[in-house]
Amino acid sequence: MSRRSKKAAPAQRAARPAVTVCRGCCCGTSKVPRLDHEAQLADLCTSLAAVATIRRTDCLDACERANVIVIQPSAEGRQAGGRPVWLGQVNDPGAVADITTWVKNGGPGLADPPYVLDLHTFNPSRRVRHELDD
Repeated sequence: MSRRSKKAAPAQRAARPAVTVCRGCCCGTSKVPRLDHEAQLADLCTSLAAVATIRRTDCLDACERANVIVIQPSAEGRQAGGRPVWLGQVNDPGAVADITTWVKNGGPGLADPPYVLDLHTFNPSRRVRHELDD
């Protein structure tokens, strides 16, 4: 058997968008006061269960922007040019509602995000982006 055949097949791209919610050392803690972090996550899970994969993860290493949520495009969205969108300081119900609406409309590559999400968008370091992709 050759080395090439021993390698795992490349991962299939998600048929649905993925919403990764950081709940590590800073996100989801008292560092962000006056926010019910579990209710925020539950709201996303309930609202998007039919259209997206919701993942809770440990620290995404963007602690200064707590709470961080990453929206990854579906396979169709990626083919249309969509790329993961990192959102920071998602600390109010309005932002979660805007994320929900956007993902229900298709997410990155398939629908334009509400303009207010521009206030939350940021670019993490390449190392951090690479770790999420793994």
